[in-house]
Amino acid sequence: MKKTLIILTAFISAVMISCKDANKELLVKEKFEKKVDGKQVSLYTLQNKNGVVCQITNYGARVVALSVPNKDKKITDVVLGHESIDQYLKNGEYLGAIVGRYGNRIANGQFSLNGKNYTLFKNNGPNTLHGGKKGYANVVWDARPFTTQNGENAVEMSYLSKDGEEGFPGNLNIKVTYTLTETNGLKIEYWAQTDAETVVNLTNHAYFNLKGAGNGDIFSHNLTIYADNFTPTDSTLIPTGKIQNVANTPMDFRTAHTIGERINEKTIDLKYGKGYDHNWILNKTGKEFTLASIVAEPSTGIEMRVFTTEPALQFYSGNFLDGKIIGKDKKQYNYRNAFCMEAQHYPDAPNHANFPSTTLKPGETYKQTTLYQFLLMK
Repeated sequence: MKKTLIILTAFISAVMISCKDANKELLVKEKFEKKVDGKQVSLYTLQNKNGVVCQITNYGARVVALSVPNKDKKITDVVLGHESIDQYLKNGEYLGAIVGRYGNRIANGQFSLNGKNYTLFKNNGPNTLHGGKKGYANVVWDARPFTTQNGENAVEMSYLSKDGEEGFPGNLNIKVTYTLTETNGLKIEYWAQTDAETVVNLTNHAYFNLKGAGNGDIFSHNLTIYADNFTPTDSTLIPTGKIQNVANTPMDFRTAHTIGERINEKTIDLKYGKGYDHNWILNKTGKEFTLASIVAEPSTGIEMRVFTTEPALQFYSGNFLDGKIIGKDKKQYNYRNAFCMEAQHYPDAPNHANFPSTTLKPGETYKQTTLYQFLLMK
């Protein structure tokens, strides 16, 4: 893995671009200055020496913009989002947010822990999705911008999720740190501790389009996922508990395929997900920081590599975007106009003994790191 990172760093150094027009892409901080639930919302801007810019709001700890250079040396905002806090309050969906306490789905809004049953809010048909009615996407986090020892711009988001919030047990202290690296990566580091046994599965729900946010579908994106297996689901997208090999299925991205190549095939998995909305089990053991996926768009030359310590990756192809969300530059976010790469544990793991545990106990520390690395296609 160290050799891979050295090669990647060398390649990035060779393609670093000074983008003089980066500031033209900046969202206006004043449009995010507002009190929500009695707490101050604001906008935080991270920028590196190459002109890459990431903007984050503490409402939902959301990534609202991420502008990277394309092959023509022009800045391209590759993340769906809004230009003001009012727009997020009106229709933010999960755009760019940290989701939890349990990202993804929990069947029937129920799980058991130490013989006690817990009931959650059902906000996705019969199931709980991304933490429940409000989750972490719609609360105001405490923000602390700072500069790392390496001189990189970062912001730490912290939140106390109280015992009983959305039905989950235990007071959970959470910190999520976003760092914009000088090698054009957005690193997200997660930390959490609890005072009572609970379940935790945190992830970021950024919607990406490497053509640029709102610039059409993502069918031409070339996708690789380093996973031999995935977890098939029922019709409500809850895992059946089985582990299925991807071979000879449209779920096989071990070598690159365009997202649009097989997305409409008549398989039960794609029917249930209305496209791709599934959990891939990464080819790894333990918590090694490894390369999970590569996504590349030929028209812009932008390539995104996803590294993570997590055991799985939820790839979602924007199947529920329906044009009702009007985002930055008044662009309409239509059907399959974006994708998500959510590094996480398995969906519904608290209800499947054969899945890696998401239980967190007092005295333990939840940690995970995910990196979205941007470079130009070779």
